[in-house]
Amino acid sequence: QVQLVESGGGLVQPGGSLRLSCVASGFIFSIKTMAWYRQAPGKERELVARVTSDLITNYADSVKGRFTIFRHDVKNTVYLQMNSLRPEDTAVYYCNLFGRSDWGQGTQVTVSS
Repeated sequence: QVQLVESGGGLVQPGGSLRLSCVASGFIFSIKTMAWYRQAPGKERELVARVTSDLITNYADSVKGRFTIFRHDVKNTVYLQMNSLRPEDTAVYYCNLFGRSDWGQGTQVTVSS
């Protein structure tokens, strides 16, 4: 059974940084493309970044140059380093296997002064 536990969210001022973590279990992590998504209030969930098993990364245009996705296969963990945060980055952030439609609780990120 797939389990994904996100952590690292919180309240941060504009321009600040956060690192989100997602510990995975229940599947062979190292061969899967992993992704971070987010959903802001009143908006649809969107793909933020993904990383393949070959470490190829893709980012939404809105976060390019500010966010970095990376993975540690020994720890079954995927990370999202978020720098230069903006109020519009405020959302619930979810990690998931790319293309999977079941969602966990996510972690709240709030960017506000």
